[in-house]
Amino acid sequence: MGEVGAADAEPAGDGRPDRRPGARPAQQAQQWLLTLLPAFPVLLLVLRLWRLSRQDMPTMLLLVQYVSPLGLLSALLIALIWAFPLVVLVLGLLGRLLRVSAPDRFDTERSLLAYGTTRTPGWVLVAAVGLAALTWQLRFLPLLAMLALAVLALRTRHRHPDRPRLLLVTGLLLPVTVAAAGYAWLAPAALSALTVEPFTALLLLVPPAGVAVLTGPLPRRVAPGLTRALAYTVAAVVPVVMGVVFLRVPLLPEVAVEVGPEAGPTREVVRGQAVAVTDRMTIVLDRGGEVRFLPNDQVRGQRLCPDPGRIPVSRIDVYGWHVEDTALDWMIPRQPVDEPDPRCVGRVPVDGPPAPTPPLPR
Repeated sequence: MGEVGAADAEPAGDGRPDRRPGARPAQQAQQWLLTLLPAFPVLLLVLRLWRLSRQDMPTMLLLVQYVSPLGLLSALLIALIWAFPLVVLVLGLLGRLLRVSAPDRFDTERSLLAYGTTRTPGWVLVAAVGLAALTWQLRFLPLLAMLALAVLALRTRHRHPDRPRLLLVTGLLLPVTVAAAGYAWLAPAALSALTVEPFTALLLLVPPAGVAVLTGPLPRRVAPGLTRALAYTVAAVVPVVMGVVFLRVPLLPEVAVEVGPEAGPTREVVRGQAVAVTDRMTIVLDRGGEVRFLPNDQVRGQRLCPDPGRIPVSRIDVYGWHVEDTALDWMIPRQPVDEPDPRCVGRVPVDGPPAPTPPLPR
């Protein structure tokens, strides 16, 4: 992320970096990164199955046999789609800060951060901003605006240093206008969060003011070390957060299976996660981590138990938009939750399956 092997690429006599073979540690680090990067999703998937099996190897091998790879990848993509724009925008901002603050230290042959900055096209940054606007929670949108405006201002400063009016617009007028509009929109929610949820209040109040600081160069002496330290911090923290988030994502559907003799009443309701249904068996991983093989001739019925959804932690909203909701939550509403089925809590039905009930009003 920062400078790699600073002693391996001394400048040539004319002040330019040495371009000889073997003097390209940034490219070598990129090759290692591209080699190891595909292993990270595989590691997350294996750890998720290991946790789902309660660290039992036979159970894990059974899950590997029956769980769909497409289902695993879908769960991974949906749960961690927020991470791509975060990494792209933060590292892009740090690289551009290094370029405008210490141009002589912005060497694509020695710094992986500089190499990635020069190789990232503008359309990737635009796509990252659009994806983050859809998938980030409302309380993180001020941070997104700060990152996007700072990257735009630094990119303009580098490409058009001889256009002072354009620099004034992107570096001062636009950030001030967006910050004023953001404070006018977020002020009621931020003030109500100051006493009960300080972290949410900081997310709503600090980023708009931070744009003015990040649109210009940093002191030349501290810029290389600071950007390198922040880049390494992002590289260390983001994978850990991604792992913690993904280990809690459900991979199998929650079901309630009624079990009983073919001509008799329901004897038991097995609540768990459906692994597979074969010609002879229905395989369920119950809530205790035990694999249950239920003969199909004893399965009286099955019920798909709906996901109750994420339990909200914050009580703050901005004009009716809850701070933990995303734009996708508004564009694609969740399926309404019906009245809870007693079978989904493990209760044996007395008079057969309950009659369907209308969905609750929104």
